[in-house]
Amino acid sequence: MNKEIPKIFEHQKTEPGLYQKWEQSGLFTPKIEPAQKPYTIIMPPPNAYDQLHIGHALFVAIEDIMVRYHRLKGEPTLWLPGADHAALASQIFFEKILKEEKGLTKYDLGREEFIKQLGAHIDANREMMENQLRRLGASCDWTRKKFTLDEDVSYAVRYTFKKMYDDGLLYRGERTVNWCPRCETFLSDLEVDHKDSAGQLVYIKYPIKGETNKYIVVATTRPETMLGDTAVAVNPGDKRFKDLVGKTAVLPIMEREIPIVADAYVTMEFGTGAVKITPAHDLNDFEVGKRHNLPVISVIGVDSKMTAAAGKFKGLKTKAAAAAIVEELQAQGLIEKIEPYQNAVSICERCKSTLEPLLSKQWFVKIKPLADPAIKVAETGEIKFIPEHFQKVYMNWMENIHDWNISRQLWWGHRIPVYYCQNNPDHFVVSIDPVNKCSECGGGVKQDEDTLDTWFSSGLWPFTTLGWPKETNDFKYFYPTTMMETAYDIIFFWVARMIMLGIYCTGKVPFELVYLNGLVRDKQGAKISRSKGNVVDPLEMVEKYGADALRLGLLAGMAPGNDSIVSEERIRGYRNFANKIWNAARFIQMNSGEDIDMDRVELNLEDATQIKEFQVIIAEATGHMDKYRLAQAAELLYEYFWHQFCDKYIESAKNRLKTDKSAEATLHYILKNCLIMLHPFVPFVSEAVWQNLYPGSLLLGEKWPTRRS
Repeated sequence: MNKEIPKIFEHQKTEPGLYQKWEQSGLFTPKIEPAQKPYTIIMPPPNAYDQLHIGHALFVAIEDIMVRYHRLKGEPTLWLPGADHAALASQIFFEKILKEEKGLTKYDLGREEFIKQLGAHIDANREMMENQLRRLGASCDWTRKKFTLDEDVSYAVRYTFKKMYDDGLLYRGERTVNWCPRCETFLSDLEVDHKDSAGQLVYIKYPIKGETNKYIVVATTRPETMLGDTAVAVNPGDKRFKDLVGKTAVLPIMEREIPIVADAYVTMEFGTGAVKITPAHDLNDFEVGKRHNLPVISVIGVDSKMTAAAGKFKGLKTKAAAAAIVEELQAQGLIEKIEPYQNAVSICERCKSTLEPLLSKQWFVKIKPLADPAIKVAETGEIKFIPEHFQKVYMNWMENIHDWNISRQLWWGHRIPVYYCQNNPDHFVVSIDPVNKCSECGGGVKQDEDTLDTWFSSGLWPFTTLGWPKETNDFKYFYPTTMMETAYDIIFFWVARMIMLGIYCTGKVPFELVYLNGLVRDKQGAKISRSKGNVVDPLEMVEKYGADALRLGLLAGMAPGNDSIVSEERIRGYRNFANKIWNAARFIQMNSGEDIDMDRVELNLEDATQIKEFQVIIAEATGHMDKYRLAQAAELLYEYFWHQFCDKYIESAKNRLKTDKSAEATLHYILKNCLIMLHPFVPFVSEAVWQNLYPGSLLLGEKWPTRRS
């Protein structure tokens, strides 16, 4: 031991310098050791356009703890960082900036300039975000960092698209899809939220063809869509309507003849038990329409106005059209009744606007051929879940999965690599590389205007980050990865798609374990959001109390898959533990001699007992870590260090220091190994103490303790 440990641990001055030492040491960058199995985590890429929030701090803490632990165990350990271009979220974010700061829209800039300016914003923000990760203590390999729009990643995305098209897994087809009028894009089913909305249930009488004064009454919350009806449906088991199935109804106002069909989709308890079928403006109706070969008539456009197919209502906004249609139906005596109704309305997951189901030509992934192998690897245990019950959640969703709409009407993102002949748009070519002319007529071509769903490129993340589709040394050694840690709320968005695409593209699972954390909530249990004013800024907490206190504050009481509570009071409390470590080490250094080799000292009974009890702590902590019980490991070490080692043993041994080699050796041995085991949880204070006790070496590169015989 050399210089005296300073009186106070000044985290603000100390932490940045320690991180710089770690990064410069090269220990974040693993070497390929063919004889050893690596431990690999590919970081879930934070959105590149914004700052880190408290949820990011939680995943950094969890992943960094595991990475530091396995590094201390001597395993080649890779934690590969990255950032996500977050197509829809980034574009909305930047459009808002343009409007507020310059009074411009994306159309004022044009596609090329908009992408250029958004890209510049994201480049600057990525640098800031990477420094935020450093402040949290993320010991990731910055030499391998990736961005989802890096050229090699973009190549892999185009390669995958073409491969899937060639294998018959992609198709372009018309389908009713949710349209967000605010984001101006179609969405996948997973990007849709729901909210309860007070509305009306309108009961409309549809005349039966050829029968005087006979009607079938349907109930609807959206009378404006009735102009596009192509059938009335009833449940095949509903005896009330059995004589009407196969007959023809006459659509009011439009005077169009439409069939009355039987379909199990219909709920007998809703309304009258008879429902209108509008394939162009309802996702379920579209499926009913396919089963019964019904025509599809679009009466609402992307501008939320009625189309020419709506006849005299053309040009009206949907709300105005609904009122006008009800008024006309009442005048014709075709309204049976109108009653208040609480309805679950589909809204955009991102901007919360009400969605409009519209018919559109989109690119889709045939999902079942991808889902079946992904179900099998979960059934056989080739991929495990923590907590285990999420395997059932995953399986249930995968067994009921629908084809995936991957077209997005956005400018920012991976542009769909399809080129259409300008003379014949029905002729197109899918190509990894740019195409300049039509292979059939020699005329000009135009690339698809749409971009790919962000989750398409994110689904390739575990292997595109390692150089796939090239057989790079990194891909061959670090893939499949060890663990994918992420929040449970994106198990369908992301985890399922990574598994499906990983197996399809590489023939192997992308990771061995899925570790799902919960959401971070405030001390009242409310979801943290800017609108609620309960945001806990992780970087502000680091500045005030240190990264170690934040990490422990997030980890305390955490159980995988369960939401956790965070508060400034809790984080402030864990600063005391960092101070406890510092003060204990300072006391031992000031009141004892140099570190003594345990094997060269004869221990007395009290010290031998203390060493024996400590072996149990080593074994239990190691067991918890190996089974991903991070909170239990942290609590065990916290309780032992504070209450057993500091409060009891140091107190009992302090009078023997400087005269009793047995006490000195025991104190140094336990302190040294506690620092090593605490390092994954509180890396900064443990390293700062280590630097004072053992200058010239890095705790980051030490070896995890094993039980002494």
